[in-house]
This record gives sequence, C-alpha cells and structure tokens, in this order.
Amino acid sequence: ADESSGYESESAGGERAGPAAEGGTRGRQRRARTAFTSEQVCRLEKTFQRHKYLGATERRKLAAALQLSEIQIKTWFQNRRMKLKRQI
Repeated sequence: ADESSGYESESAGGERAGPAAEGGTRGRQRRARTAFTSEQVCRLEKTFQRHKYLGATERRKLAAALQLSEIQIKTWFQNRRMKLKRQI
C-alpha cells in the first residue's frame, strides 16, 4: 500500500540503496517524466503567482482544466516552491 508519486526522492530510503538496485532491473520501474506543454506550464505559473499553495478544490479544478492528475499538480507546486526557495 505504498502511496508515493513514483519519484525515487520520495522513497523512505533503503529500498533502492543496495548495489543490486543500481542496475534498475529489480523492483518497480520508475515512471516516465511528465512532459508539460507550454500552455500547461504557463497556466501553472500564473496560478502559482497568485497562490503558492492550492487547496483540494483548486487543485481538482486545475487538474481537470489542464488534463493532468491531481498528483501531478501537487508535485509541480511542491517542486515550484522548492525552486523559489533555492532562488531566494
């Protein structure tokens, strides 16, 4: 019942740390990176300028409008806040 988004950085730690995991043949495959369209990024950035954090309702509406999953929206906002933090 692992509820991660599929990104290795979110894993608890030890499952991919051993030498056998480096080959990438054991365990679950990492999901492919989402390629956002320029229109999606533009809309996400505009929304981010107004709201650094989205509630469930706003996230649901934005996901439907951009044809992305709510998890993709949530992850994009998390990554964008970290990017802003690094820039400051």
